[in-house]
Amino acid sequence: MGHTVSSLATLVQGEVRGASDRLICNAAAIESAGPDAITFVLDESHVSRLEACRAGAIILNSKIAAGIAATEHTSLIVVADPHAAFQQILPQFRKIRGKPTRGISPQAYVSPSAKIGEDCYVGPGASIGDEVEIGTGCDIHPGAAIGPGCVLANDVVVYANAVLYQDVTLGDRVIIHSGAVIGADGFGYRFTDGRFVKIPQLGTVEIHEDAEIGACTTIDRGAIGPTIVGAGTKLDNLIMIAHNCELGKHNVFASQVGMAGSCTTGDYVRLGGQVGIKDHVRLNSGCMVGAKGGVHKDIPEGEIWIGYPATPEAEQKRLVFSLKRVPEMRDRVRELENQVKKLVKQIEELQSQDEARKAG
Repeated sequence: MGHTVSSLATLVQGEVRGASDRLICNAAAIESAGPDAITFVLDESHVSRLEACRAGAIILNSKIAAGIAATEHTSLIVVADPHAAFQQILPQFRKIRGKPTRGISPQAYVSPSAKIGEDCYVGPGASIGDEVEIGTGCDIHPGAAIGPGCVLANDVVVYANAVLYQDVTLGDRVIIHSGAVIGADGFGYRFTDGRFVKIPQLGTVEIHEDAEIGACTTIDRGAIGPTIVGAGTKLDNLIMIAHNCELGKHNVFASQVGMAGSCTTGDYVRLGGQVGIKDHVRLNSGCMVGAKGGVHKDIPEGEIWIGYPATPEAEQKRLVFSLKRVPEMRDRVRELENQVKKLVKQIEELQSQDEARKAG
């Protein structure tokens, strides 16, 4: 079913420039949007991508719209926040599936000592262990395993085949995606009498409200106390958080971040893909580490570090620029060496001539 540009603009309280009765039947990215689709421009850095854009309608802000005119084939919708507007329009062209039918599947296992709140869903093959407490409005999808003693607050979602080991605690509205493993033993051993002896991991994991844990991410339990994920923190897929780590509020970690044991973060910390963090490091509030950064020491509040080993951005850029000049510097050194050789030869010739005169 299509929508006119005018109706979509009304939905997001935007201003139409160009044809308002154009029919839009889809939403797509700039590169793939066709004449019947709507797209958006996130910021000025994406303007150049519009040159080959075939979209029937484009959502953009007033600053970008000042330099772009509507055409015979493209209408503009001007809003304050193009990304938010596009996300509001997108459901008009996508099927949004609601929550699963409430109730406990006969194919699920629920311990007699478990307590499950009202308006919950427990799918086929899910397992709810002894003394588990689950709040209201939770979704436990097929194959999910909730270990003994776990406590889930309200509106928690645990997707298919995710695993919560014993005594894990999840706050309100926490989302655990498929394949995630929460509360496995930390990687702790003592080397005794020529072999590694396991150190009991008797802590747990606490994930606070509104946190989201990506698919196949692992968060190890603490050795003594809890490993903690702060409120609102978002962890991408394939992330490793080791035992005894404590993450602050509203952190965002991209895929394949690896954080060794006993690291701590402040609030609003951001890590790019494949960042590695040494054990016992402190990342203070508001700091950022670029993709593939290797962090070996504490990062001060608000600083941006990149590279391996990671250092402040400005310092790393100076290093990169210096390395780029190495071939030029090498050629210059060779040239200077040749000049020195010529000068030495001239000096030796002059010394020989002077000695010859004195001898004559």
